[in-house]
Amino acid sequence: MSENCTHDCSTCKSACSERKIEKVPLHAGSTVKKVVAVMSGKGGVGKSLVSALMTAKMKKLGFNSAIIDADLIGASVPTCFGVQGERILGDDKGIMVPVKTKSGIQIMSINFMLEHETDPVALRAAMVTGYLVQFWKDALWEDVDFMFIDMPPGTGDIPMTVFQSIPVDGIIIVSTPQDLVRVIVEKSLKFARLMKVPVLGIVENMSYVKCPDCGKEIPIFGKGNVERVALEYGIPLLARIPISSEISEKIDNGDVEGIESEFLNPVSDMIRATLGGEK
Repeated sequence: MSENCTHDCSTCKSACSERKIEKVPLHAGSTVKKVVAVMSGKGGVGKSLVSALMTAKMKKLGFNSAIIDADLIGASVPTCFGVQGERILGDDKGIMVPVKTKSGIQIMSINFMLEHETDPVALRAAMVTGYLVQFWKDALWEDVDFMFIDMPPGTGDIPMTVFQSIPVDGIIIVSTPQDLVRVIVEKSLKFARLMKVPVLGIVENMSYVKCPDCGKEIPIFGKGNVERVALEYGIPLLARIPISSEISEKIDNGDVEGIESEFLNPVSDMIRATLGGEK
């Protein structure tokens, strides 16, 4: 706590341990049971991929799932699900209806508000965080069992707003096998502790390439870095995602729901065991 603290957390931007801000309530007609944030200490590690895959996976398991594309500057979730041209519908009371995929997954993304998905989102941080809070409280979320939030990279203003405004139940940290993993994971872990949100586990993306002839797993970016850090901090390494042309092609074609993701079974098992949910 700063020595100049006014004890009014609503107007303070300091990330101190004493900070207390009331969570933003959902719209009266919305229901969201559990919220999982997918984050990393840096960009380019595959947060959007993991967020989209897990949202699709929980839907396949029989749960009503949803996703908020919180990386407003680099929004990519609509592309993963093949709904780039859709638009958010609303009424005269400001209530927004999330876009639905072919299987019924509910999505909110800034791309649904742009004339073209390639238009830059040139917004100050205050406006960006305002949109995120709006996605949570003004959207009509229909009986959502699990909501995933595709977080922007880092631990700055936007991630702080998400964790302070939305009741996040757990965090999945995404990393890659390179030596930089320690910095990535440590930043995320310390941020999670600051925000007082439990870390469910780590997912290693770009983990290996499987030889098409013999099936051998080739760790082209190194091996064991994520596992060592996970062991050191007592956090489970839940899954390893391969580098796969099939995954890339399906994402590019907007068919993340068509990806067979058995490699993420331990993640869905952990979520159900920790946060609840039986189908």
